Amino acid sequence: MTRGWLAEAIRRIEADYNRSADTHLIQVDLPHHDGIHLYLKDESSHPTGSLKHRLARSLFLYALCNERIGPDTCVIEASSGSTAVSEAYFAKMLGLRFIAVVPAATAAPKLDAIRFHGGEIHAVDDPRTVYDVANALAAETGGHYLDQFTYAERATDWRGNNNIAESIFAQMAEEEHPVPSWIVCGAGTGGTSATIGRFIRYRRHATRLCVADPVNSIFHRHYADRAAVALPEGCASRIEGIGRPRVEPSFVPGVIDRMIAVEDGDSLGAMRALGRVLGRRVGGSTGTNLWACARLIREMAARGERGSIVTLLCDGGDRYGCTYHDEAWLADSGLAWERAEAEIGALLT
Repeated sequence: MTRGWLAEAIRRIEADYNRSADTHLIQVDLPHHDGIHLYLKDESSHPTGSLKHRLARSLFLYALCNERIGPDTCVIEASSGSTAVSEAYFAKMLGLRFIAVVPAATAAPKLDAIRFHGGEIHAVDDPRTVYDVANALAAETGGHYLDQFTYAERATDWRGNNNIAESIFAQMAEEEHPVPSWIVCGAGTGGTSATIGRFIRYRRHATRLCVADPVNSIFHRHYADRAAVALPEGCASRIEGIGRPRVEPSFVPGVIDRMIAVEDGDSLGAMRALGRVLGRRVGGSTGTNLWACARLIREMAARGERGSIVTLLCDGGDRYGCTYHDEAWLADSGLAWERAEAEIGALLT
């Protein structure tokens, strides 16, 4: 590899970042809870439409600066969709071949988005095999497996340098309660929760970190009992992008203050209610986050506490038009979402 190519690759990624505005922080009214303020960090406004744009940029820079990617490298990732969409974007920017190893059940609009950015799809029937298949493809092509599940927690500088936690606290600076009582996020790789949790401690904030996790995920079970490292056979979350069947290397439980397990139906009900309030669709993982926020809001209100809660709007809902936002799919899903939709709707209106 020539240092010239490497320098140009990094310049292109940094120039792309420099052209992009920060994502918005949206205040959501809580008309029944005076003194408690809820904010959404809208990650859907990234060029590739999701929180994973940040991760993909960090993973590419990490691999480039460690000289694991060169001008002829085939780049490979195991992903449920959104990370691969963002990585395909950066691979195309650098003129590199990109292959996404995805579960066969991944929503079709996500696959279309990967292809739009020039990526190739390698679907597998068993989601647990994505890691091995990605490794095998890297060996077969002489390429590089980015491995978000291992490197997410170390590719981002948790001390600052434009990470999501630094952005949240900067945008909260002029709010009534500038230091949030809680920040709520989900865990797919664990990278976002690790970055936020470490940043909170490094900056000595009183903020606590809550991770909202699907019921059928290993992360909240591992948080409660470190001996739990994998889900039983046949146990899987329906919420794309968060929740995993095994404990990923990037999941760092020690920086998390609390975990809340959320039923898939409650995630979708909360998602639908929030979409009506915002006037646009959001994804299922945003509903997971919001359901956990609602629980924290009720607890704060019961204790007479005032303060702010910040959570993530992870991606838009258009990628789930054939699943979560399709009435026929919902009817066939067997998920009970109606009660949650009514409950969150009552909280926000």
